[in-house]
Formats: sequence, C-alpha cells, structure tokens
Amino acid sequence: MRPLTRPRRLRAGDRVAIVAPSGPFPRENLDAGMDVLRGWDLDPFVLDHAYDVHPRFGYLAGTDEARARDFEAAWCDPDVTAVFSARGGYGAQRMTDLVDWARLRAAGPKLYLGFSDATALHDAIAVHLGLVSLHGPMPAWTTFDKDAVTQEHLRQTLFEPEAVRTVTSPTARCLVPGRARGVTLGGCVSLIAAGLGTADARPSAAGGILLIEDIDEEDYRLDRILTQLLRSGWLEGVAGVALGSWRDCGPYDRIRDVILDRLGPLQVPILEELGFGHGSPALTLPLGVPAELDADARTLRFEVPALA
Repeated sequence: MRPLTRPRRLRAGDRVAIVAPSGPFPRENLDAGMDVLRGWDLDPFVLDHAYDVHPRFGYLAGTDEARARDFEAAWCDPDVTAVFSARGGYGAQRMTDLVDWARLRAAGPKLYLGFSDATALHDAIAVHLGLVSLHGPMPAWTTFDKDAVTQEHLRQTLFEPEAVRTVTSPTARCLVPGRARGVTLGGCVSLIAAGLGTADARPSAAGGILLIEDIDEEDYRLDRILTQLLRSGWLEGVAGVALGSWRDCGPYDRIRDVILDRLGPLQVPILEELGFGHGSPALTLPLGVPAELDADARTLRFEVPALA
C-alpha cells in the first residue's frame, strides 16, 4: 500500500463547499456548524440540493442523481479548496457510481472531510483520485458545534497539520502490544465490509494501519462484519489496527471480546479507544498517509503532516 497525494492545507479565506451525499439533517445543525467554519475565516457555502429530501425514501438527502451532481459541482468548482459532507446517515454508496471520476481527476486535488457513511467516499476518492482525505467531524453533526476538543483538533488538522502529527487519547489502551508502520485507511467498519467487491473498494488492507469504528452495531453484527473481512482475505497483511468509538454498540466488554476473538489471531498491534468516530470528542485522522502505530505507547504518529 502506497501513500496517497496530500491536498494542500486550508488558509483563511478558502471557499468550502458543503454537500449532502448521504442523509438529510436539520437546517439549524448545519447553520451552527457553518458559523464555526466562518469563525475560522473560511467561506463555506451549501450546494443546491443539500437540503433536499428524497421524494420516496426519507433517509436520503435528495435523489441519487442530485447528490452526485452536487458532489461533482463542488469538486469541479475552481474556487473551491475543500468539500465537506454535511453529515452521514446512509446513501453515499448509492451515488458513487453516478459520479464522473474522470472529471474530478481533471479538476485537480481537493480536500474531502467526512466520516460514518462518508467511508464509501473516502474509499472512492482513494481508489479513483489517489488523494488523502480526512476522517473527521462534519458541520451538521450534532457534536460539531458543541465539543471544543473536537473542533480544535479539526481546526489544527486543517490549518496546522504539523501540530497534530501524533494522536493519542486519555481513553486509549493497548489491546495487543507491538509497533507497526503502514499507510492509514479505514472508517466505519460496516461500510468497509459493505463495499467489498465494488469498483470503489480498496482491494486489500495489506500494508495498512487500519482505523475502524462504528455505531449501532451489536456484538453479533460486528462479529459478522469482521468475519466477512477475514473470510474474504481483505485483512491479510494488515500491519496494525487502531480502534475508535463503538457508540450504541452494546456493553463495551462484549465488543472488546469480539474484536479480540476476530482480530487477535492476526498477531498485529491493536490500540483501542483512540478517540475517533461517533463518540465525543472525535479526533480527525488522515486516510492515506504513512504512520507508525505504537500500541504500547498508545500513540498513532503520522510520518508527514496530514495536508501539504
């Protein structure tokens, strides 16, 4: 696995496009998040269909075609430096096949930010565009405008990425000892499993530091997800694993037992509760950069800043 190309860091005055490739959200949540971005001297704006709701399926923010066209328009706008998902939910997988990835490549590198359902777009951006993207909090997510640690870690990653090259958390603990180097990849583990076999999926985690988390997945469902990744061979050669939050997934002791049972036999370092994902605070992590995972020291250190 090779490192990906890093988009440039943000600067005051940069124009940021907000898109809704997944589910709908309360307008007031995004308004609050955009106020935070404006406070960082960014210039955020919302794409035409971001507030839409699908006419038949209320869990989608507008039609697949409209969401794909908004994503394209945002990326291909020469005045836009970064594209942020407004929130997650469900639906990104439904629109990735409708995106003209050749057109996006021709438009040049941009920064993409999102997490949860955005895992599908992280993988597509890595596969089709070869770009580093940021797994981090989105402006319409309810935690975004309420948690100071979440905000500051994102702000530093966007503007001063050299200041956050080493990541740890007060909750971080060594699950399987050891140290490993590799290129970061991952996201919401249910979305990774759901993408297997598609044109947007990474073919393997070999040589990678896998960053995974999830929400609303009970222990038996997480077992099924991890077993699918193991049986498919996707996890063969993975260098190490860092675990984020498992919000609303049931008692954490049971989740830990499943993870140890399924991933322990890989005999790679595993660091748990690193502080990224659906929990609060939520740290921002780059996907596609070389990194060292030290489970004993409870750290993930990026060998280069997240952004150029």
